[in-house]
Amino acid sequence: MDRTASAVWKGTLKEGTGTIDMQSGVFKAQPYSFKMRFEDESGKSGTNPEELIAAAHASCFAMQLSHFLAENGTPADKLDAKAAVTLVPGTGITKSALTLVGSVPGIDEAKFKELADKAKGSCPVSKALGAIDVTLDAKLA
Repeated sequence: MDRTASAVWKGTLKEGTGTIDMQSGVFKAQPYSFKMRFEDESGKSGTNPEELIAAAHASCFAMQLSHFLAENGTPADKLDAKAAVTLVPGTGITKSALTLVGSVPGIDEAKFKELADKAKGSCPVSKALGAIDVTLDAKLA
């Protein structure tokens, strides 16, 4: 299975602009720029590669954990997963910090954390991010 996205960039790094398109159509000509990536700490001016990686990581992790919880006989009512991807200019992407709050009836904290850690290590996006530090802070609601 392949999924595709494309990016078009025009101009120099600092003054140029680009657009991102996704196969699904979720993004169609979504703008991105140097300012959006490096200068707008609020993240409100538009997307950037790190935000897209964070979205991919949080969603992949939550799906993987939901599978492990169901296999354990304790399906989740809700998994609220977030990923914060750190970019250090001049160095690159250095970290993806996962945080999770789960509502999972019938499971104790120790088993929940065990399965969450297993999901962190085995979701395909975590594996793809093997060159960086991936952390997890998981707790039950």
